[in-house]
Amino acid sequence: MNQSHEEDKDKFLSPRGRYYGQVKPENLVFNANLQEFAQKVGMITSLESNGKLEPEDAYQQIGLLRLILV
Repeated sequence: MNQSHEEDKDKFLSPRGRYYGQVKPENLVFNANLQEFAQKVGMITSLESNGKLEPEDAYQQIGLLRLILV
């Protein structure tokens, strides 16, 4: 029961869109990485927009994400 709750929470916080392109392993991996990057950038920009994170810090964090997910 608790595991189902965790899965629901993960799906809510990190939704995954359907992939419509040509189904090849490298395309699926790229799509998954791109969705993860976009979701994390969205969280960082929301924190910055709401004054919880300085603009310079947000910029640096997005730059680090770019390096990590490449």
